[in-house]
Amino acid sequence: MRLRSLSLAPLALVAALAAAAPAMAQEAPTAAAPATAPQGEPKLIVAISVDQFSADLFAQYRQHFTKGFPRLLQGAVFASGFQSHAATETCPGHSTLLTGVHPSRTGITANSWYQPGIARAEKEVYCVEDETNPKSTPDNPVVSPAHLKAPTLGDLMKKKNPKTINAAVSAKDRAAVMMSGHDTDAVYWIGAKGFTTFENRRISKAVEAENAVMAKRVAAGDGALPVPGWCGNVDRATPIKDFTIGTYRFPLAAGDFKSYSNGPRIDTATAEMAVRMVDELGMGKDAVPDILSVSFSATDKVGHAFGNEGVEMCIQMNVLDEAIGTLLDGFDARGIDYEVVLSADHGGFDAPERQKLRGNPDATRIDPVLEAKALAAAVSQETGVTVKDGPLFYGAGESGSVWFSSELTAEQKQKVMAALVARLKANPQIAAVYTQDQIMQWPAPKGNPQDWTMEQKVRASFVPGRSGEVQMLTVRGVVPGEAKPFKVASHGSPWDYDRRVPMLFWRKGMVGFEQPTPVETVDIAPTLAATVGLTAPVGTWDGRCLDIDAGEADSCGR
Repeated sequence: MRLRSLSLAPLALVAALAAAAPAMAQEAPTAAAPATAPQGEPKLIVAISVDQFSADLFAQYRQHFTKGFPRLLQGAVFASGFQSHAATETCPGHSTLLTGVHPSRTGITANSWYQPGIARAEKEVYCVEDETNPKSTPDNPVVSPAHLKAPTLGDLMKKKNPKTINAAVSAKDRAAVMMSGHDTDAVYWIGAKGFTTFENRRISKAVEAENAVMAKRVAAGDGALPVPGWCGNVDRATPIKDFTIGTYRFPLAAGDFKSYSNGPRIDTATAEMAVRMVDELGMGKDAVPDILSVSFSATDKVGHAFGNEGVEMCIQMNVLDEAIGTLLDGFDARGIDYEVVLSADHGGFDAPERQKLRGNPDATRIDPVLEAKALAAAVSQETGVTVKDGPLFYGAGESGSVWFSSELTAEQKQKVMAALVARLKANPQIAAVYTQDQIMQWPAPKGNPQDWTMEQKVRASFVPGRSGEVQMLTVRGVVPGEAKPFKVASHGSPWDYDRRVPMLFWRKGMVGFEQPTPVETVDIAPTLAATVGLTAPVGTWDGRCLDIDAGEADSCGR
């Protein structure tokens, strides 16, 4: 019974909110009604990101979606979108979605980077951290958008008209902050016990209400999540060391908020919170377009914990579809004229142990000799260079970047760098190694992202002063990190399984189509800007406006 009540909760919320909506909203035509061509600017832009939602996952599961996705599939479907850059992590990926520029211009090179000379013991800096605040650490940051160098679409819309409402919600702080930007009205993410916000703001009544709902669910606990019938072919165990993946069903022990927030259920809460925000902020109710960013994080959490080819991800895809349905049904119930875009911050790669069983003999885990500690020991022994405090260098291994100790003299750094580069190039798991001096000689990349060279991908990610002075890129199929329970797979590579993501646009009445031509996530902002009649100087965006009108009209020329 508990399982049933949980699975119906999103529908119950929508029904309750619909009952409270104005009568004219209740009488609004449903998605199944005959379409009429969209007229004028939408009242609400809804930007959805699904963390780690690769083009491969989209292709694998699109035929099974029955709730939210079918509507989006009636719109403009770009099945081959690209996060074009090499550093395919959450923070840089989200930074491209609504700025329209690559990480080299957003300033967000990774989820975190190192500043060896920073005046604190912890040299790592989190991408949405205010490291100047003495209370802040990478693991417990004082959250801030300060590191984001480019304006988001919401920032530009509010600059054009301050009455625009710019809001965001996600389980992850970095996702919500990167999509909303600097000039925001409400930004929420999951903290220790529920949704929270910036240090200098208070959570709203809507947040308190959703947090109370979550607390009640967590306190009650729940059984396993239901397994759709179409999950049968992936519902099988794969051994990894002394544990297995492939059959977990996300039971929830009473009081276990960590499991709740790191599993599929958090997407349900995110959708509910987004609908509450629309009500509380009055979004989509006047002539000035508003923008709501919603990043669903559970696909990434499930992908890291269990990989993307077991029953765990199949369950997650079903819950995600339901969550998107909750979101769109909530907007329908209010009679809001809204336009949706859905994409992702990056893709992902399955656990190599299962990859090998399924015909990929090259899938493997990273060689431990490529981790920072092992590399530093070998380079120090070879060069005779040591430092008094801290490591010789930071990063390497999973990060793919190397930052050198601030104690090194210029001569020592060059000696250490040369030895490190030679050692990396000699390792068969390394596809390419570049230094900052090399990278900064390359022009900003242009052209079809599908055809970009390794150098172009790296250049699009590189930020001097934040990126490591040496970039190491592993060969295809190498998964960073040692396998542990609830941590078996990852992303972050320059290969297309991490770069390719879907891009879907939908508005009621638009004539849908599918376009296989590769496009970029940096195309999203200029495309939506045209929708809301926002113009910007040449050079504002790295991307281009996509014509999402299937007829003779050009949506970019409005």
